[in-house]
Amino acid sequence: MPAIVLVGAQWGDEGKGKATDLLSSRIDYVVKFNGGNNAGHTVVIDGEKYALHLLPSGILTPGCIPVIGNGVVIDLAVLFEEIDALNIRGVDTSRLVVSANAHLITPYNRVLDRVTERFLGSRKLGTTGRGIGPTYADKMSRVGIRVQDLFDESILRQKVEAALAVKNQILIKIYNRRIVEVDEVLDEFKKYADRLRPMVVDTGLLLNTALDEGKTVLFEAGQATLLDVDHGTYPFVTSSSPTAAGACIGSGVPPTRIDRVIAILKAYTTRVGEGPFPTELLDDSGELLRKTGAEYGTTTGRPRRCGWMDTVVGRYATRVNGVTDFLVTKLDVLTGLEQVPVCVAYDVGGVRFDEMPMSQSDFHHAKPIYENLPGWSEDITTCRTFEELPANAQSYIQRVEELIGSRISAIGVGPGRDEIIERHSLLG
Repeated sequence: MPAIVLVGAQWGDEGKGKATDLLSSRIDYVVKFNGGNNAGHTVVIDGEKYALHLLPSGILTPGCIPVIGNGVVIDLAVLFEEIDALNIRGVDTSRLVVSANAHLITPYNRVLDRVTERFLGSRKLGTTGRGIGPTYADKMSRVGIRVQDLFDESILRQKVEAALAVKNQILIKIYNRRIVEVDEVLDEFKKYADRLRPMVVDTGLLLNTALDEGKTVLFEAGQATLLDVDHGTYPFVTSSSPTAAGACIGSGVPPTRIDRVIAILKAYTTRVGEGPFPTELLDDSGELLRKTGAEYGTTTGRPRRCGWMDTVVGRYATRVNGVTDFLVTKLDVLTGLEQVPVCVAYDVGGVRFDEMPMSQSDFHHAKPIYENLPGWSEDITTCRTFEELPANAQSYIQRVEELIGSRISAIGVGPGRDEIIERHSLLG
């Protein structure tokens, strides 16, 4: 049975939650392996909308075990708010397990995230201000607080005191903010320790044992390829690795066990926050995509920047992740357009780039080279086979497939759980 990695192929918000939910009825474990509550998945089941932030989307499927891996950073208040909200709606959350090695978002890192963005002014990175970046920075600086630290009060106090010895100096001397008290941090953590304890396991051992037993494991990325800290549009990126390789680091499962990589590609392109975006539309077409596609952030509510499909980005995602299958979402949003432009290359100062430019400066100045494909006006939300799609919609998918260099195995034709076409099995 396979180990499958599911990633976003653009800047996020492609519909990974729906894809995870589609697959989760056929898998045993769903693993969130990176990020924190700075990204969200929206899943619609029987007309009910669920917005998930920290929890893996598989938590909505009975029998599937949701796992928060070691690569995730956790805000405990948000975690339990999300769990409680699902419990009220009758969702069983008792199967959730959490890695002992996952790092915790502290009150001081939330403060630092917000004041740093304000301090940067026009040079801001567009973070969500939820303490994600500072928590990952602490992890790499080896001063982070991990889940397992909650259960040893002496160690926890020592670690918080050591961190605040530096953090409070920054808050006072650079940002002119009040200090954060050690007991303030400890009191916040203590509120959740007893409730969290039964969920905490060695998730690396759990997942490798599951694969040994022939179980199917799905690894679900937060954010997306172009927000990867190494391979994205740096510095306008997240602080973790939402590419396929990050699944191994963030879960403790080795790369030799990964069988398939499924990438999610929206039928157009969106981005939240700062940074270059070659196909961005600052006109009525962009507003049409935003309104028709309801392009507002699940976590932040921020309006998303919208643009046409960029197959240069698609090809890059194929290469970086080793994509075996694509799932194209929101094809229905393009219904009614006479022509559908697709970016096939970039022009940078008169030079054509068929692949992602090596330098951020070139990417910043990239102008899209479009190929215009004929549109369609027929309602496609009831289509359940590829052949039922209008001829022009089929041609659009086939042309994009050629340009991105990997097969499109599934197509989203509406927001509902069942509004999807499977051309090829996503489980191989």
